[in-house]
Amino acid sequence: AMEDACAKFVSQKISKARWRPLPPAALQPPDLFATGSWDNEDNRISLWSAAEVGNAGLGGECQGEPQLLCDIRHDGDVMDMQFLDQERIVVASSTGTVTVFRHHQNNQTLSASQRWEKAHYHVDQDTSCGGAACTGVICNKPEIVTVGEDGRINLFKVDQNAAVRTIDNADSSTLHAVTFLRTTEILTVNSIGQLKMWDLRQQRNEPSQIFSLTSDRVPLHCVDRHPSQQHIVATGGQDGVLSIWDIRQGTMPVSLLNAHEAEMWEVHFHPSNPDHLFTCSEDGSLWHWDTSTDVSEKPSFLLQGGRSTAYFSHSSVNQSVASAWLNNDPAKDRIEITNLVPNQTLSVNSLDVLGPCLVYGTDAEAIYVNKQLFA
Repeated sequence: AMEDACAKFVSQKISKARWRPLPPAALQPPDLFATGSWDNEDNRISLWSAAEVGNAGLGGECQGEPQLLCDIRHDGDVMDMQFLDQERIVVASSTGTVTVFRHHQNNQTLSASQRWEKAHYHVDQDTSCGGAACTGVICNKPEIVTVGEDGRINLFKVDQNAAVRTIDNADSSTLHAVTFLRTTEILTVNSIGQLKMWDLRQQRNEPSQIFSLTSDRVPLHCVDRHPSQQHIVATGGQDGVLSIWDIRQGTMPVSLLNAHEAEMWEVHFHPSNPDHLFTCSEDGSLWHWDTSTDVSEKPSFLLQGGRSTAYFSHSSVNQSVASAWLNNDPAKDRIEITNLVPNQTLSVNSLDVLGPCLVYGTDAEAIYVNKQLFA
C-alpha cells in the first residue's frame, strides 16, 4: 500500500533508480540506492542512504526519509544506470556518452572514473552534434553492454579504453533496452516491436534469433529475464502491455497481458522471488504482479480504490510450459495485481526491487522507498 512508501522530494525529475547490489551472503536488506535525473538544467547522479527509512509510525505514516550521501553533475539526461559492483555505477547519457562513476565510501564523494565519449553517435564520431542517445546499459562485471538510438551495440570492459566489440548496424531502428540472457548472450528490444537475441561469441553482426510482437510494430521499451528460468523473458512497450516470452518456443510472445494505459517504462522480475514482477508506467502507476498465491478462490473483479487488484485468467496463455508465468495448473490460473501507487498522476519512470525493498522515481520530482514489499 502507498502508506508503506516514504517519499523524498528532490526538485529533479528522476529517470532512474537502482539499489546498490548486496555483497554475497549479505543478510541485511539493501540500504543504499542511486538515482539519475532527466529534463533538468543540471542533471545529477545521486547516492542515497535508505537506512533511516523506518517502520511505519503509530498512525501508519512513514518515519524517516532517504538521506542524500553525495551527488555529481551529469552531462545530458540519464537514460539508464546500472551498478557494476559495490562501488561503481555505469550511466548512459542522452549525449551518447557512457560514464563509470565511482563512489568513495571513506569520504562520501562521487567521481567519474572512466568515460567512453560518444559511444553512440549518428553519422560519425567526430561531428560536434553527432551524439546519439545511449538508451540502455547492462553490466556483468567486467563487461558492460550498451545500446542506443543509433541501432548500435557496444561491448566494453571496465578499465579498457576502447570497445571490445561494436556491432555498428545491429538494428535499423532505435534499440531501447538490453539485458544479459547468459554470460555470452544478450537480448535487445527495439522501436518496431522486436526482441532479438545476440551471441557475442559469434563474429557475425546478425542476431541469432528474432522474435516479434505482432504485425503492429508497437515499440518495446524494456526487457527483463527471469532470474532462474532463463528462457522466460518479459517485455513492456508503448501500449502498456506486458508480454511474456518463452524464447525456446516460436517467435511470438506466449502471453500478452493488458496492463498500463500508457508506455511501460520498466519491467523487473524480483531477483530472488521471481513469481513477483513489477512494472511502471507513464500513466503514473506501478504494478506488482503476483503469481505465487492461489487466488483462484477469489472472485474476479477490478476494485476501484486504494488497492486496485485485478485477476487475469491465463486461458489465453500457451499452456505447455511449467512455470508460474506460463502455467496450466488450475491453481495458478490467475495473477494478482496490485497498483502500489494508486493516486499518482505523473509518470513513474523507474523502479528497482531487492529483498523486501522497492525504490521508484517519478516526474513529480520525488523518490519513494518501500521497505516492506511483502509485509
